[in-house]
Amino acid sequence: MRCGGCGAKVGASVLSRALSTLRPVDRDEVLVGLHAPDDAAVVRVPPGKAMVHTVDFFRAFIDDPYVFGKVAANHALGDIFAMGAEAQTATAVATVPQGLEAKVEDTVFQMMSGALEVLNAADCALVGGHTGEGMELALGFAVNGLIDADGDGALSDSVLTKGGLRPGQVLILTKPIGTGTLFAAHARLGARGRWIDAALESMCQSSRRAAACLREHDATACTDLTGFGLLGHLVEMTRPSEVDAELDLAALPLLEGAEETIAAGILSSLQPANVRLRRAIRDQAAWVEHPRYPLLFDPQTAGGLLASVPAEHAAACLEALHALGYARAAVIGRVLEPGEALEPIHLRDGNLRE
Repeated sequence: MRCGGCGAKVGASVLSRALSTLRPVDRDEVLVGLHAPDDAAVVRVPPGKAMVHTVDFFRAFIDDPYVFGKVAANHALGDIFAMGAEAQTATAVATVPQGLEAKVEDTVFQMMSGALEVLNAADCALVGGHTGEGMELALGFAVNGLIDADGDGALSDSVLTKGGLRPGQVLILTKPIGTGTLFAAHARLGARGRWIDAALESMCQSSRRAAACLREHDATACTDLTGFGLLGHLVEMTRPSEVDAELDLAALPLLEGAEETIAAGILSSLQPANVRLRRAIRDQAAWVEHPRYPLLFDPQTAGGLLASVPAEHAAACLEALHALGYARAAVIGRVLEPGEALEPIHLRDGNLRE
């Protein structure tokens, strides 16, 4: 019978061996970190900056701990990049199934190697963490970021929030969607290998450069697509912005195989909760039978950025995103003036009007 509480921590010697060869990136602001471990990290906030905090955690959905570590780190960093911030530090929280010490050590090493590759590439210093035993492999990160602040502490105009949508802008999505249905199919052995490989490649792609590109093209609002799906996150933007939005179902970039698995009725276990937001769609009943309709509610892991940019900058922004490697980035809709109806989301199927 295994103990709980701190008795469920992974042994110190196992952790020491697993992490001994890993080298987090150095940042001058880190005064106490993994280079000299203590009870907590100590990090300085540079002048003219404000802190951005986020946390994400989920259980593994693939058997490869290295790739899982990369996806988990990318997913956690997405919130930081969506705000227009730079990542500064991260602390990890991991759950590892019990087993032989050598197996536990290898799992921790592989998982944190993948995560550290992503964190280091983002210039984000891993400064600590906690690892305990559990039934399933799981990993998450609390990430701190830095964003510009005025002298009086107020946020600068470079901050991207969900409430910055403006009528006349277009909506750009930087990555294709479909991870929820694809990995639900994968769990049932109902997905083709190339579909899963392509989905993992997309999930391992950092949004750091995409966020910088969107800011360069005068984006005023941004969020990263995660568990609530495209519709859920768009509604989170329209409400504080007090606008309506139109989505073009034909323009949505989809991961290969997502339409096939949706058509087969294979949905994420989170899908029913997300579908409750269908009330935000105007003339919702007219779209229920559309083959792409269920993908509006598909939860994403390490999804792309959804941002609004001025219509006159859209073409240049897309060209730049494609050049940066976001090959499936697309204009998927536009921001509208608020209507009198309660439902803020309009759907269409066809080419967007200019």
